[in-house]
Amino acid sequence: MHLLGPQWRDDLGDGWNTRPVRLETLEPGSLEAARLKATGYDLLVVGHEYPSLPSWRKTWQELGSDVATFQHAPAFQHQPDAFDGIRSRLYCYSPEMIERYGEHRPIPELAVHLGLHEEEPAAVSGNDLLWLGRIDAEKSPHLAVMAAGILRRRIKVVGPVFDPEYVAQHAHLFAGDHVEMVGELGGQAKTAAFRDAAAYVYTCGRTYVEAGAAVFGESLRAGTPVAALTWRPGTCADAALCPRTGSIATLDPAASDLEAAHALAAAIEAASQLDAADVQEIGMQRFDPVRHFTALASRP
Repeated sequence: MHLLGPQWRDDLGDGWNTRPVRLETLEPGSLEAARLKATGYDLLVVGHEYPSLPSWRKTWQELGSDVATFQHAPAFQHQPDAFDGIRSRLYCYSPEMIERYGEHRPIPELAVHLGLHEEEPAAVSGNDLLWLGRIDAEKSPHLAVMAAGILRRRIKVVGPVFDPEYVAQHAHLFAGDHVEMVGELGGQAKTAAFRDAAAYVYTCGRTYVEAGAAVFGESLRAGTPVAALTWRPGTCADAALCPRTGSIATLDPAASDLEAAHALAAAIEAASQLDAADVQEIGMQRFDPVRHFTALASRP
């Protein structure tokens, strides 16, 4: 396996084969393009935007390799001929994403994210609640804070603030005695936050479409059940979870924040009863990196 493109991280360590080239900047027929072709790549796993980029496609077509990409944005517009479902393949996480990108022959597949130094230890029964993500209206962590308050349980809010105005709007909630604003975590600290939680609480805004959330796999692989709030069926939560790994509250978007918080609180109570070891065993199977990348590398 080779990593193609600029090396943005300097902490990968030894054992990685890197080639700092970008296909979209290469001239078809150039010496560097010929060198790439001579390598004989079977598969390129790329960001979802590249198969619709004409300059990238010109070089890729010379290489003769397959291409696989995961749709991580809910509104990106692909070129009509970007995917044929065989040599060029688009993978989508949830039923609603499959429907949104139906014209591009999408293949259902759960996203698996296993970051550097984020290997999971054995599951334990946690204590407090956890919410993790970017802090803004699209992710709506204030609903998780409200649900935790209803249950009189402590909750850690982990992630960077993307929208200070949103935080200011709900400052009275985030300043609650039961809330710990942790900031952004990565690596072992993030894994520990998942492992030590009694439940991971997932929320999103009423109109937000989650294209492929990493948090479901991260939570289940750590042995932490998920309590999810959704606003319609067919979301990533529906694709990722089952009754043995979590509980989903699906509400009409017309419901008030307070109604949503009460429904989420009930889901938290249900999820908190699940067995951590069982959740982890299922999570390791469902979000197995080897299985995931074998799927990406296989033609239908």
